[in-house]
Amino acid sequence: MKLVVRATLLVSILIMMLPAAPAAAQQDTVTVGTVTGGGVVDVPISIRDASGTPLGIDQPAGSRIQAYSLRVTYSPASAVQSISISRAGITAGLTPTFETKPACSGMIALLDTFSESTNLIPFTSNATLPGNQVANLHVTLNPAAAPGTVITLTLDPVLTQLTNEAGTTAESSGTATLALVNGSITVAAIPVIPTLAEWALGVLALALAVAAVRIRM
Repeated sequence: MKLVVRATLLVSILIMMLPAAPAAAQQDTVTVGTVTGGGVVDVPISIRDASGTPLGIDQPAGSRIQAYSLRVTYSPASAVQSISISRAGITAGLTPTFETKPACSGMIALLDTFSESTNLIPFTSNATLPGNQVANLHVTLNPAAAPGTVITLTLDPVLTQLTNEAGTTAESSGTATLALVNGSITVAAIPVIPTLAEWALGVLALALAVAAVRIRM
């Protein structure tokens, strides 16, 4: 009995001496919105700045999120008639030192760099997901796209990155410092609105029907 107690005590001591499991690393997040609509739709792209990551508003000067590369692929490309991307939300009023918007069929991207001293991106640390909106996708859907069609919006895991102004520190999904949340557009049926001519014909038909009733009376 004493032997069992001693063995149990020894095991407990050994367990206590084991190093604690490392805490899960904090990650910033890039999120593409999920929307339903027809005709023309806007899809937000947001960044959540989590504290404790290599880059962030909680970090010293020189280690803030001041540049990003957002590359989105969309499929099926045939369901999209046209698409554009622009700064929005907390970056709408900022002036980038560099900006480019490469695009081709099935892909669109936005690359921005801002001066930390004159155009600090005002992220809210640890904001509720999806964080702060930084960009917007303006999408004109193909009229031939059937209602219910789902257009996937996928962030490129290699080329979607956050960096400081100098580009010396980067966060990406490859370094496990950046989480990516993909989005989608579900094509909705566009309600048919009668034209003015159709309304006029309807009013005329109603007037004739009323007149016919009065004549019979």
